[in-house]
Formats: sequence, structure tokens, C-alpha cells
Amino acid sequence: MMNDATSRHSQSRHRILRRIGSFVSYATLSLVALLFLFPFFWMVSNAVRSNTEVMAVPVRILPEEYQWGNFVEALVSLPFGTFLLNSVIVACGVTAIVIVVSCLSAYAFARLRFPGREGLLLTYLSTLMIPQVMLVIPLFLVVSKLGWINTYHGMILPVAFSSFGTFLLRQFILGIPKDLDEAAMMDGASRLRILVRVIVPLATPAIGLLALFTFIAQWKSFLWPLIATSGLDKATLPLGLTLFQTQQGTSWNYIMAGATISMVPGVILAIVLQRVIYKGISVGSGFGGR
Repeated sequence: MMNDATSRHSQSRHRILRRIGSFVSYATLSLVALLFLFPFFWMVSNAVRSNTEVMAVPVRILPEEYQWGNFVEALVSLPFGTFLLNSVIVACGVTAIVIVVSCLSAYAFARLRFPGREGLLLTYLSTLMIPQVMLVIPLFLVVSKLGWINTYHGMILPVAFSSFGTFLLRQFILGIPKDLDEAAMMDGASRLRILVRVIVPLATPAIGLLALFTFIAQWKSFLWPLIATSGLDKATLPLGLTLFQTQQGTSWNYIMAGATISMVPGVILAIVLQRVIYKGISVGSGFGGR
């Protein structure tokens, strides 16, 4: 009986320790989540204040008076629709080209055998170490010579090739069994058809993740659109928001309101692709690293 009592006491103790461990884990994760979410909360909080209250000291966490009309003012004070359309065209254009080029190059590096493949891949990936700032002047000179300044193709094509996308998809394709390729080739499928009909459907999670990363990166891009445009007709949202900075001062509440609105497409895309991205974890695990 003493053994039974000792066993029950030990089990009870383990349950208590597990509950404490779970509580500590959830509390830590909640704290980290709050730290990451606080900048977004602060942006929205400043978006519904008056500009005077934004600059007031001491700082208030919540606004004294909510001014929801700031969102309307941010939309009507500038050609917000034009900026939004330009951002959609540029971000979607770059994302589409990156996905196509990355799929083709990743399949070549993962499945095709040709001389110098490893060296070429290493050279291709080494471009990841080159800061974008170092490429700005050469890209500008090329785009200027071609007469592409202040055009959509001048904003899209120079940044529409990603060695990161190639590396990401190559690693995913390496986890797909080669037996599927061989079976398709026995049925008479070409390399391109294998890529389109076999590899791409299986690599959809990785492609969705690449699409999300690329779209968000281009949506918030500021440097290259600033250099590649010369007027408001092709300006994107990040450039348009700078117009709230004038010689009379900066309308921080309108900037925050515009930034909040500009986040909506990225959030929607992340929600739409969430299931696809999570599916990639189970698919990758199912291949067992083959």
C-alpha cells in the first residue's frame, strides 16, 4: 500500500510539474508575442490621435480622443488610389516573375546534371551576400540607358530575380522523391511537363511561402521605387506616405493611418496562404528527407 501511495504521489507531482511547465511556456510565448505586436498596436494607436497628441509628453498608451477620421483624411489628402494601384502592380509583377524564374532554376539545379553545376550554384547563391545598396547605381545606369525611368517595367524587372527563391525551392525539390520524375518520364513526359504537372503541385507550400516573402518585401520597398520613379504617377505607397512630411511639419497621425491601411493586403495574403504554408511542414515531413 505504501508503494501505491508513493506511485500516486509521484504521478501527482509529475502532473503538477507538467502544468507548471506548460504555464511557463505559454506565458513566455505570450510575452514574446506581445513584444512583437506592440509596434503594430502603437502604429494603430497613433493613427487615431491628433498630431498634437502624437507628439505630446508624457506619452499616453491609449489616445485621449479617438479620431477615426484620420483614415479618411489619409485617403483623400493624397492620390492614395494611384499609389495603391502602383504598389499592387509592382509587387504582383515582381512576385510572378520571381516564382517562374525560381521554379525553373531550382528544378535545373535540383534535377539536371550538367558540367559546372555546383560551381554555378555557388556563384548564384553568393549574390545573396551583395547588399542591395551596392547595386543601386549600376541598376539605375542600365535602366536610365534603356529609357525605363518612371515606368512599371523599370521598377519590376531589375528586382525580379531572386537567388533566395532558387535556393528555397531547390531545397524543397530535393526532398521530393526522384521516383516520381522517373515514372513521369516513362510515360513520355518532358522535363518541362514534369516540372509543371508533378513538381510544382508538390512544391506549392514552398512556392506560397516564397510568394508571401516576395510580395511583402516589394510592397514595403522604398529605395528602388524612389530611384526608379520621377513623379507621383508611378509612386508606390511607401513613397506616397512621405508626402505627409512638409516644410510646415510632419503629419504623423496621417502617416500612421496610411501605414495601417497599407498593411491590409499583406495581412490578407498571409491569412490566405497560411493553410498552404502549414501544409508544407507536413508534406516535407512525409517525404522523410528523400
